[in-house]
Amino acid sequence: MEIRQLHHEEFEASTELSQYAFQYTLSPSELEEQKKKFKPEQVWGIFEEEELNAKLTLLPLQVYIHGQQFAMGGIAGVATWPEKRRSGMVSRLLKHSLEQMRANGQTVSFLHPFSFPFYRKFGWDIFIEYKKYMIPVDKFPPKMVVEGTIKRNVRDTAELNKMYQEYAKKFNGTLVRDAEWWENRVLDADTQTAVYYAEDGTPEGYVLYKVQKKELSCDEFVYLSKQAHRGLWTYFANHDSMIEKGTFTFIPSNDSLPYLLADPRIQQETIPYFMGRVVDVPAFVQQYPFQSSTQGIEITLALTDTHAPWNDGVWKLSVTSLGEGCLEPLHVSVEEAQLQCDITTLSAMLIGYKRPQELFRWDRITGNAEAAGLLEKVIPSAQTFLMDFF
Repeated sequence: MEIRQLHHEEFEASTELSQYAFQYTLSPSELEEQKKKFKPEQVWGIFEEEELNAKLTLLPLQVYIHGQQFAMGGIAGVATWPEKRRSGMVSRLLKHSLEQMRANGQTVSFLHPFSFPFYRKFGWDIFIEYKKYMIPVDKFPPKMVVEGTIKRNVRDTAELNKMYQEYAKKFNGTLVRDAEWWENRVLDADTQTAVYYAEDGTPEGYVLYKVQKKELSCDEFVYLSKQAHRGLWTYFANHDSMIEKGTFTFIPSNDSLPYLLADPRIQQETIPYFMGRVVDVPAFVQQYPFQSSTQGIEITLALTDTHAPWNDGVWKLSVTSLGEGCLEPLHVSVEEAQLQCDITTLSAMLIGYKRPQELFRWDRITGNAEAAGLLEKVIPSAQTFLMDFF
């Protein structure tokens, strides 16, 4: 068996496997459109005598973590023919992708799992959940007189992206979008847009939504000011003659809307979403913006990573007073380390989903309580969030 990138002429084989595995069918025109966008260098397959048995897509992306951009490998489209399953092919592809991401300088990886337990075995862990609101129109925030204006049907992706990037930097895990991503992954012909402009003409917020069958569905509600938040909600409330309810998806899990409503008893759902993994821990730590302090710290950490052996072992974590981190290997036993954890726990902690002391309390991190307290001080707090899908 051979693991390699696909060739242009293997588009049909790749698409046939995807359609079977994910249970959809493309029309002839959709197939032609997909063929134009096909990037075989991003698809890795396992071949047996030139027959494609399994595959995954490795997307070269960038994400924000504590306001900095990190190179991220997005895993997508993992598929195997049913007669080839349970033979370790996906395991081989995932291990290969980790090696490839490390070689590419992609220090972190995200994926949307079909099964959380399955991908946890390979070091990915949940790092994001989002809220979904279902709100009757009579429970929308009240209409308000807001300075500024709303403009509908804005399709200028550069303008939308400028607001998005400013908003996205506030979270950990949000994608750095480019024009191609906006055109192919975010906006489609059926999506409505509305932008709030301040009195001086500065765009300060936008919504992406659809109105169908008396229901408003909003997938992105981005605002950079209280005025934008109020203006966009007033815009939605002005649909009261057209709709009976609104569904709002991809809301940060720490969102305060229910508290702000006159009647907070609305239907809410918290949905576990993507998983994340640190691919190259030393390189990730070197770029990571730790919390600055009056003095630096040093902690010894025993890290277990079965599928990325370059991370496995005992390390000395040093963080300077300026928040600069460094990870150096130590040739000592695991028992001599102050703290012990596996790569899933480390990933959830560094990406920002869970705090060190909470993980220590539940024995996901074990060892010295004082050392866990030092980690709590140097790892910044941030809300994880992701509005995209791949």
